[in-house]
Amino acid sequence: MALSHSLSLPTRTTTTYITPKTQFHFLFKTKFLVPKKPRTLSFSLHAMGASSSSSSQKPDNLQEAGRRVDYASLSDGEWKKRLTEEQFYITRQKGTERAFTGEYWNTKTPGTYHCICCDTPLFESSTKFDSGTGWPSYYQPLGTNVKSKLDLSIIFMPRQEVLCAVCDAHLGHIFDDGPPPTGKRYCINSAALKLKPK
Repeated sequence: MALSHSLSLPTRTTTTYITPKTQFHFLFKTKFLVPKKPRTLSFSLHAMGASSSSSSQKPDNLQEAGRRVDYASLSDGEWKKRLTEEQFYITRQKGTERAFTGEYWNTKTPGTYHCICCDTPLFESSTKFDSGTGWPSYYQPLGTNVKSKLDLSIIFMPRQEVLCAVCDAHLGHIFDDGPPPTGKRYCINSAALKLKPK
């Protein structure tokens, strides 16, 4: 004889109150502590203002413009890559070309003479004059793009050396026997210059 008993227990109803603190803990756990599936992100990087089709084909001058060159840190080897042998000798080793042999000693073409090393504009053709010395001569530089310093390489004849204010390229020398309005003669090596005609 089998006995079967059925036991019924009274059910208890519990009420859970969610306080702001409890709600914060619940949200924090679900948002930050539950691991999520990793997402794969894909993106492409373009230069500002460039489309994907043109970003890889920038003109050389734009790439150079975006990069500032520290000329003081360039080694002799790097200058030799940028310059011809004569240009390097004149501008970086303070050499002098022979009179009446340079490209611009007798040039009358209107334009602006730039530094061969860094392309800084140095002299306007309107300030060029025939000094009879065999070197391009100017009575005035452009703004503050040219500087000078005492040159004692010839002890019995101290002179003022002329340099590019941007890259310190040796350009030539300055003398006090030029025409008005300055009375100066900037005696410059052709190999240190690059004429950009107007």
